[in-house]
Amino acid sequence: MRIAIPDDYQDAVRDLDALSILSGHQVDIYTDLVKNIDHLAARLKHADVLVPIRERSIIDEALLSRLPNLRLISQTGKGVTHIDIEACTRRGIAVAASGGSSYAPAELTWALVLASARRLPQEVANARAGKWQRETIGTSLRGRTLGILGYGSIGKIVAGYGKAFGMRVLIWGREGSLSRAADDGFEAAESKEDFFRRSDVLTVHLRLNAETRWGISAADLASMKPTATLVNTSRADLIETGALAAALQAGRPGFAAVDAYEEEPAIEHPLFSMRNVVCSPHLGYVEKDTYEIFFGGAFDNVIAFEKGAPTNLINPDVLTTTGGRQA
Repeated sequence: MRIAIPDDYQDAVRDLDALSILSGHQVDIYTDLVKNIDHLAARLKHADVLVPIRERSIIDEALLSRLPNLRLISQTGKGVTHIDIEACTRRGIAVAASGGSSYAPAELTWALVLASARRLPQEVANARAGKWQRETIGTSLRGRTLGILGYGSIGKIVAGYGKAFGMRVLIWGREGSLSRAADDGFEAAESKEDFFRRSDVLTVHLRLNAETRWGISAADLASMKPTATLVNTSRADLIETGALAAALQAGRPGFAAVDAYEEEPAIEHPLFSMRNVVCSPHLGYVEKDTYEIFFGGAFDNVIAFEKGAPTNLINPDVLTTTGGRQA
């Protein structure tokens, strides 16, 4: 089979141990960014299998209609909001998903928490510019309140980090999140307003869907302390468009750390020029161990599909689709 892997910005896939799973197949790895649909369709038109790296490319009807050989999309990770699943099923294209790691994004979250608390990027930049201990002064985490929005697998790990650092952990989310947090001995906020008001450090760990999109409002941010820090390593669209930059300019919260943006790669963004923000280029899942898990699972799904025993399908109905292209 001919397998295409687009959007490998770091040229990392060819060095993965997992790539050996595809031995004997033609694998085309593309390291540049192509947004133009004509160029993208021309590049991928010969592919039997597409292995996207998370949600970096939108795979919709307009693109699918120009990929006549495509039989399988083997997604790295579980998120498929960037794929038109209904269009895939209509066209007989199977969509499979692989597993992931909750520890990598949790660790990146905590790195941003620590960097923000001690104003580390600003102090490093000052030191390189010959400004020794100038402009900023950090704070300790111990004794302060860590607010966790969304107590899923990542939020639970971050809560453990907060506890280890001597922080008071406060949880807000859906009823299931609050119940699980209570079972683990963590406090639930009385209300969403109470949660934003009390948090000294607030980390966001929600899935992006119709219910959560723009769920963090300008009013929520305005209720935060001027000394508080908001850390978002999930999705930018969880926050009302433009609200975070405006809130930071207004001083509530006083600081933020961000790993996700409305459009990526984010070449220009209002947050990049703000001194009270730490910006990282969506690194939450971008590390070798997680890539081995993502791609190992995705490649296993490719081989299973080739053998006629597909695994981890998002659209199992495709197997009975008239005119489908499954193996």
